[in-house]
Amino acid sequence: MLFSKYFIPTLREVKEESVSFRFSLKAGLISPLASGIYSYLPLGLRVLRRIEAVVRKNMNSLGAYEVLLPALQPLELWQKTKRSDLLGEVMIKFKDRRGRILCLGPTHEEVITDLVSKYVSSYRELPLILYQIQTKFRDELRPKGGLVRSCEFIMKDAYSFDKNEEGLEKSYQSMYSAYEKIFKECGLKPLVFSADVGFIGGSASCEFLIESSSGEDNFFQCRNCGFYFRDKDTCPKCKSRDYLEKKGLELGHIFKLGTIYSEKLGAYFLDEEGKRLAIVMGCYGIGVSRLLSGVIEQNYDSEGIIWPESIAPFDIEIVCLNPEEEEILSFCFQVYNTLSQQGFQVLLDERAEYSGVKFKDAYLIGIPYLIVVGKKNFSEDKLEFIRRRDKKKLLIDKKNYLEPLINSLREKNGKVKLD
Repeated sequence: MLFSKYFIPTLREVKEESVSFRFSLKAGLISPLASGIYSYLPLGLRVLRRIEAVVRKNMNSLGAYEVLLPALQPLELWQKTKRSDLLGEVMIKFKDRRGRILCLGPTHEEVITDLVSKYVSSYRELPLILYQIQTKFRDELRPKGGLVRSCEFIMKDAYSFDKNEEGLEKSYQSMYSAYEKIFKECGLKPLVFSADVGFIGGSASCEFLIESSSGEDNFFQCRNCGFYFRDKDTCPKCKSRDYLEKKGLELGHIFKLGTIYSEKLGAYFLDEEGKRLAIVMGCYGIGVSRLLSGVIEQNYDSEGIIWPESIAPFDIEIVCLNPEEEEILSFCFQVYNTLSQQGFQVLLDERAEYSGVKFKDAYLIGIPYLIVVGKKNFSEDKLEFIRRRDKKKLLIDKKNYLEPLINSLREKNGKVKLD
């Protein structure tokens, strides 16, 4: 992709205090339409799609099947579980021309349970895990932090259906492990806490948080032993009362629902002895669009975003410092075409801009690796290779750059040896 032809509306000054919101706007990832409502611009959408790919890969590895459920939902389903009263004005409700009262789905427990009740009737069809990546809608009174708390957001929600509590425990632990892999692959190191089940319900839940000033969850860190905990009293590990209060941003939440939905919505099965039992359910959510913000919160410096290799919008950016020099520009296109043919996602900045502008944009949008082609090094048959994470630089032979460069970029975990 050529920078001059691509839509990357970077900004120099943004007043937002939240780190992730500020850099999302400055790097041209999103654009506000109204409070809590955002458009995803090309760079932001590329990151979002790569996050979705990580999530899908790990869900599919569990044997989960992807579905896509309606965003429009009959309110009567919610009335059966009495959750329409719990959510109240957060739900976006309206009446259609036929007089039906509908809502824009804030979540999908009712819909998925209704679906399974129609098609699953025997123990032979269990266990079953279904998941989707879908837009949710909530009438947030005070949206904040850009994608952190918005009125329209993208979630991965998965649901497990089992014969008994033992099966639920197995599904729950499998999902817990999958979440650990997803967050690690996205460059995140969340803390995990037992949490209140809230309006979702159930018998137990775990919440995955990262420390963030824009978060809305409170937790504590012991000054004595460094242990993290939720209850404001004493550290459960060392019993110290000396602790720091911190803010956490929720990235994911998993629940043991049991039979609270299946009983109310008629999702039953016949066991081996022909006995009719309610299906035992679990619910597992990840804020896919919120992950974009969460990754930035843990991967940035004073100059911009530092994308992890697995979800970066591009793998490599070629910075052509002297596009007015025909030989240099031609060489940059040669490198661009070669790397693209090797399967890398490449951005070429061939704009007629000052070098300082190009470096500012490059560090702001945070592509993991830069290949810099400038007149001085080029005349000495060298290219400059920069790792964005620490800005460490390496001079590469211009004539024989390809093999060592490609081998470096394809090392395990995408890391490049610059030592």
